Amino acid sequence: MESMTHRLTQYAHGGGCACKIPPGELEEVVRGLTHAAPVNPAGELLVGLEDGDDAAAVRIEGGIALIATTDFFTPVVDDAYDWGRIAATNALSDVYAMGGRPVVAVNLLGWPRDVLPFELAAETLRGGMDVCVQAGCHLAGGHSVDDPEPKYGLAVTGIADPERLLRNDAGRPGVPLSLTKPLGIGVLNSRHKNTGERFEEAIAVMTTLNAAASAAALEAGVECATDVTGFGLLGHLHKLARASGVTAVVDAAAVPYLDGAREALRDGYVSGGTRRNLDWVRPHVDLSVGEDEALLLADAQTSGGLLIAGEIPGAPVIGELIPRTEHTIIVR
Repeated sequence: MESMTHRLTQYAHGGGCACKIPPGELEEVVRGLTHAAPVNPAGELLVGLEDGDDAAAVRIEGGIALIATTDFFTPVVDDAYDWGRIAATNALSDVYAMGGRPVVAVNLLGWPRDVLPFELAAETLRGGMDVCVQAGCHLAGGHSVDDPEPKYGLAVTGIADPERLLRNDAGRPGVPLSLTKPLGIGVLNSRHKNTGERFEEAIAVMTTLNAAASAAALEAGVECATDVTGFGLLGHLHKLARASGVTAVVDAAAVPYLDGAREALRDGYVSGGTRRNLDWVRPHVDLSVGEDEALLLADAQTSGGLLIAGEIPGAPVIGELIPRTEHTIIVR
């Protein structure tokens, strides 16, 4: 296969959500862009830039919330089909993290046309298509550019009940915190990029839709959630706690990890994105764990699970929300 002769991760400077612009730098970029109201808008903006939530939400005619999001990144695995599946699953996750259902998506493809064969691009797109079929989401067209690095993702439109959105600013003291997928994707992907070792469990986790978790959260009456991706558990939890005006207490021993994650950390496979995540949240976190544990908690995930303020079947409780203290997160 072409994917065996072209290791896609070697054609990119980073991989997956670890390539995100660091959260502190990103917040500076978008600062001041939250108050520009359009002329004669077609709907009411319910969720925008203010708290860095997972997607935008607009109430439109008929009592429906329209959910809009986009996500794309460089290869996180060497196999083109798997990369397509992972990128599509990750993009759809933002809709599920808002309590929505994806309706239609379009492809976003950057391709080094003089470097990599188009057969690999076709495999990438096939992976994205198969995930959208599974999700019940139309995949209709898209846009492509000639790019020095391969990049792929989706722009997704979904729908939700505007009165039952999952938001990152709706956390309340006394509510438990649950996590629906194990951590460790980042360090395992870093190991894969450096050694070529394939981690089947990590691929299975990254290609598991958050649809069931989102539906279970809504069924349980949950109001607050986010997904855990490039900013790591600590980064996304900091944003949730900050937006909600609470402090999150994390029981480090209760956090689940993929097999091999600790060994990958021990062997030094830590991305620059993970280290930047930890640097960003460190001033806001009371850390009573060692540096290695802190790095795992800040590990840059790709297509991670939902972090839910509430309990759902099958998801471990990893902490709770309490009234605001001097820190947004306390790790014990």
